[in-house]
Amino acid sequence: MSFKRLDPEDISISAEAIVSPAWSTGAVELRDAGDGTGFYYNTNQAAQNSGQFYYNVYHKNPADTTSIVQFAVSYGHKTGLGTPRYNTSEEGKSYSRTIYGQYRNLVFGDEETDFTFQGQTSDDIYVISINRARYKEKLFPGTFNLKLDSGSGGPVLHLTDNSNDITTVSYVDAGRVYDIISGSNGTKYAGSANGYNAAGGSYGKFLPDVGVIILNGAALNANEANGGISIQTTADITGTETLNHQRLFDLIKTGDSFKLQSEETISSNFVFVRVRNSEFNYSTNPSYITSSGELRHDVMINSPQAYITTVGLYNDNNDLLGVAKLSRPLLKDFTKEALVRIKLDY
Repeated sequence: MSFKRLDPEDISISAEAIVSPAWSTGAVELRDAGDGTGFYYNTNQAAQNSGQFYYNVYHKNPADTTSIVQFAVSYGHKTGLGTPRYNTSEEGKSYSRTIYGQYRNLVFGDEETDFTFQGQTSDDIYVISINRARYKEKLFPGTFNLKLDSGSGGPVLHLTDNSNDITTVSYVDAGRVYDIISGSNGTKYAGSANGYNAAGGSYGKFLPDVGVIILNGAALNANEANGGISIQTTADITGTETLNHQRLFDLIKTGDSFKLQSEETISSNFVFVRVRNSEFNYSTNPSYITSSGELRHDVMINSPQAYITTVGLYNDNNDLLGVAKLSRPLLKDFTKEALVRIKLDY
């Protein structure tokens, strides 16, 4: 084994942004492709307490062992309406109030700020929370495209973020925030003043850094000329009505088109190990030398041959930090030089 100290110029750091589909199907668009993929929720979960306030949505029937959660849908209300109560005798103490408070804390970092959508207030929010493994580091703005369809023959709502229509990005406690508008690929539809709903508000908030999409309940509950869809009720739900997150799931499933991509920054350390012609020509393998420390074969004195198979990276205390294996042994003698590039991704 031989050692060589690396110089500062032997180490280089780079970063590369990798964009990939968010869904387990490997496609940008999640939809029913006629191959058993699409939008499914677990009926077993729906029958449990957790099914009272959210559904996990799978890309395959949950009975399939290869099905994986893609995102979750839930409903929140500022005063606790729209979902069953924890206790039927305690008005306002319900799942929806907890959901509203949970995402208010996540987005704004406090318990006082209410959700507003470009000046439009709404006590109702619908939440699409992308599974952590799906969005990796963050979602990629401009790739969010969601189609909501009631299936009744009414207008179909096409939603996207406004990342390509703005020049200045806004921030909240959860990171970057974009308005959700009527359009596609981060741009409002042609002829639309701003892609907002008839009341002048946005259709929601797109938060790529935490993988969360907050939809404006007031906008989705209005049957508007520009595509609003009635999907919820503000009355207390006692167990006989359709749950509000079920309504959102039905709209997504009927719309049958959810496009989204994830983005992550891969940082890499490049270590260049330079092997000059005069270096590493003699092996330290015990079979290479005699018991007295002499070369076993005299021909190796002036014309040695060694094979480089492994490069180890050590710190100043000679602690082994990493090992790089060459794909095949590299022949080394006084007439050859080598450059081994090691890439460390993190």
